[in-house]
Amino acid sequence: MNLDSALGLDREPHGSSDDPDLLDFSANTNPEVPPGVEEAYRDAFAAARSYPAEPPAGFREAAADYVDCDPEAVVPTPGGLAAIRATIALAVDPGDTALLPAPSFAEYAREVRLQGGDPTFVAADAVLDADPADHALAVVCAPNNPTGTDYERAELERFAARCRAADTPLLVDEAFRGFTDRPSLAGTEGVVVARSLTKLFGLPGIRTGFAVATGELGAAVERARRPWNVSVPALATGAHCMGQQEFINETRERVRAERSRLAAALAERYDVVPSEAPFLLLDVGGAEGGRSVERVVADARDRGVAVRDATTFRGLDSHVRVAVRRPAENDRLLAALGARDGAGTDAEATDAGDDDV
Repeated sequence: MNLDSALGLDREPHGSSDDPDLLDFSANTNPEVPPGVEEAYRDAFAAARSYPAEPPAGFREAAADYVDCDPEAVVPTPGGLAAIRATIALAVDPGDTALLPAPSFAEYAREVRLQGGDPTFVAADAVLDADPADHALAVVCAPNNPTGTDYERAELERFAARCRAADTPLLVDEAFRGFTDRPSLAGTEGVVVARSLTKLFGLPGIRTGFAVATGELGAAVERARRPWNVSVPALATGAHCMGQQEFINETRERVRAERSRLAAALAERYDVVPSEAPFLLLDVGGAEGGRSVERVVADARDRGVAVRDATTFRGLDSHVRVAVRRPAENDRLLAALGARDGAGTDAEATDAGDDDV
């Protein structure tokens, strides 16, 4: 990273609304948090009078249990994006290329460019068929944001093997993996897994995450880590959350059921991309009687709901993305988008239930 690279890039747009009058479907964070999380954060205050332990063994052990890997392979980071940046910074030099999925999380390309590298884009649903040879790094988002596409473990392992054969490190962003019951790729040779506690545990402001990597690559990620890079309260909160298996199971079931219900209702009006993530990508211009993205976003906002303008993702020009929230909240989304579900929610009921949310 150098001065010219940083000055040449703008910030990427992201979801999330801070308008208290809007029900936020633009960000993909869980509307629920694990039981006891506030107490865990408060209880860490006394310990915060000292520097965090080095290495933070308790957090590493909790993360290792969470994704089934060796604690020594866990590198705590302040959020998943910090793990992504660390990996890209180590792998990509000026003039290198990196194989990236599209549409996908825009920060991958931004981080590659910050290092003076050039992104090479491939369709997200075909990324595992791409040739990783001659690239400094390959990236997979599993499940992919914003499409919701996920990949079978065997497919990921075959791609990881091809990356190893090509001597190309593979970065797997598993920010939304916890919403599925599919195992992590953590601990796989030649792979760096980036995990975030932002999404599944509904705590984007805590900034807790980790990388998992083995061998020489894992040693490099660990040695490049700044000391005390994650705060004591964040470490304590993260360790607490990762042990809440009942909460995780309940969240997965709610998201699975509500995603199916939303997809069926929204498909009556929009083209809905099949998803295995806590969000749905809608083509609002592709269905009969489609409208512009600007109109859909504005109309939803007028009805008290924020949805994500997905045209900011590479290759999308008529799409919005919506999160999967609680059932009553999802009813409001359907009303705001003019969809009707089996319970009879429709656009005429926009104001119904406002006092209950």
